[in-house]
Amino acid sequence: MSHYFSLYFLSIGLLFAGCQSTDDTKQQQEATKTVALNEALTKELGFPPTVLYIGLDKPSDTTVTAPAQTKPPKGMVYVQGGVVQIGSDDGHQHEHPSFWAKIAPFYIDEHPVTVGEFRAFMAATNYKTEAEKFGNGGIIDESTQQQWILKDGANWHHPMGADFPAAPDNHPVTQVSWNDANAYAQWAGKRLPCEMEWEHAARNANNSRTFYPWGNDIQTGGKYNANIWQGKFPVKNFNEDGFFYTSPVGKFGKTPLGLTDMSGNVWEWQSNLKFNYEALFRVPVREGDISAERAQRGGSFLCEPTWCHGYRVSGRSSSSPETSLFHVGFRCVKDVK
Repeated sequence: MSHYFSLYFLSIGLLFAGCQSTDDTKQQQEATKTVALNEALTKELGFPPTVLYIGLDKPSDTTVTAPAQTKPPKGMVYVQGGVVQIGSDDGHQHEHPSFWAKIAPFYIDEHPVTVGEFRAFMAATNYKTEAEKFGNGGIIDESTQQQWILKDGANWHHPMGADFPAAPDNHPVTQVSWNDANAYAQWAGKRLPCEMEWEHAARNANNSRTFYPWGNDIQTGGKYNANIWQGKFPVKNFNEDGFFYTSPVGKFGKTPLGLTDMSGNVWEWQSNLKFNYEALFRVPVREGDISAERAQRGGSFLCEPTWCHGYRVSGRSSSSPETSLFHVGFRCVKDVK
């Protein structure tokens, strides 16, 4: 990887009045170089043009122009633009430092892409997923529940393998790689969200600071608000929410923004490469700050608080782009024209 997304903070003191012109020229040249570098690395990381600003400080100008037309396409929700604080200084290491982003308006799928929706794509295109090409997909061994294995025959319509029932049409599609998800998004005239867009939507487009899109409690009135692991992973799942694996999209209600399954059920592929937040504000970028893996958000039915707690708004994960897993799906976004 030849470029890295880095933000420079420049402070040039004028030691002598006679040096002001030279120093100004150097500052302008450095600023120009920084802007060019940021733009190049933003593209390499997979950030779309909707990401208008990234910085440690809240932008002085927080206004975002609203489009004339905000009615979303069928099955999507309009996400108003605004500023959002990404990450959590109290979360896992890969969630901090928190930083600010300014996001332009966009549309996002109300729910993760379902098995039925993915089937329509497959029928229309004769596409072959990577799990189908490889002949297997990743699952946790159903006999021990403690070891990841590549299960022969596991794919998008039989995510646990051919010896298990087919996935219902109203469940989120899984066993799709990032490449598969990206192919679907292009076919649908959409794209995958970047992490900043996804978190802006998860924070209800108003920078809500709760653990989850709906608040700070995983249960309301004794009922779970998300499909997660109930018990101690991987030893015991008490299955209190009624779903050992995926659940129908929308089963656990909507967020204040009108989205479903933003926490739990399945991790969701993001457009951008995996990167350390610290790399945004560190020069030079260190080895490992940016990865060839693609980011994921939202947590899944395998997450529980003492293990990954990935269903928090700031939770993050990643996998290589050709990897297909039984707890990873995706949803799409669309630019507002």
